[in-house]
Amino acid sequence: MKAIDVHCHLATAQWACSMQPYNDAMREYYRTEPKIISEAEMAAELVAANVKAMIIAWDTESADGCPRTPNEYVAKLAKDHPEAFIGSWAMIDPWRGEMAIAELERCIGELGMSGLKCHPICQKFWPNDRRFYPLWERCQELGVPVQFHTGTTGVGAGMKGGMGVQIKYGNPMALDDVAAEFPDLTIIGCHVSWPWQSEMIAVLLHKANVFLELSGWSPKYFPDELKREIRSRLHPKCMFGSDYPVLSHERLFRDYAHLNLSDRQLEDIWVNNAVRILGLRI
Repeated sequence: MKAIDVHCHLATAQWACSMQPYNDAMREYYRTEPKIISEAEMAAELVAANVKAMIIAWDTESADGCPRTPNEYVAKLAKDHPEAFIGSWAMIDPWRGEMAIAELERCIGELGMSGLKCHPICQKFWPNDRRFYPLWERCQELGVPVQFHTGTTGVGAGMKGGMGVQIKYGNPMALDDVAAEFPDLTIIGCHVSWPWQSEMIAVLLHKANVFLELSGWSPKYFPDELKREIRSRLHPKCMFGSDYPVLSHERLFRDYAHLNLSDRQLEDIWVNNAVRILGLRI
């Protein structure tokens, strides 16, 4: 195994259905055609890339009306293909209140999922809104990590009005409040947090329970400030992620050369940090 991919979307028809309204924008933003393949073909691609992935469900239904990619579908896919998947992320709409907490308990206790993924931009919420604190508190009690999308997004990018998507919710400073209130909660910022990478770096350095996964961007285009910190203080807190299928593992592995990391640093970011931070078994 070359890497653990902690941020892997689906390339199946179910995912294409969930993202249908945004496909044109995503096509332009990532300069690639949407990929639709079978579950078995997707697993085979990951095996060929020598990657074990954590796949992500999708639920932005109350914000944009898009059909969900159900948690049970993703959990089953991960269990059916252990050769390709090492875990799965539940995605739950935090606006559902007590129902969100019940769904979290079901996903962790019954479905065996690894943690919670939230997308503040697409789900239209601030992580530090106290109305959602009971959900983070339950994650802390269950000992499961929470991923939050940070920075801008390709969803709606380049379209009129961004298709109503507001990127302000991706400011990672909101995670500082959550980390302070829930010190035993493992919090993961998704992507490189641009244009707020300085804020993300500050939170990472200040809060021991906050980490970063580096998906969605080629390392070639990481902000210089982030490149510098990954080479020094932040490399123990960073994990590999792809945002597959919009970025291929082959390209990402090649482009990591632009970070000028040592072999040990690469091994930590690609494998060891995820094992330690997320408690994965390999």
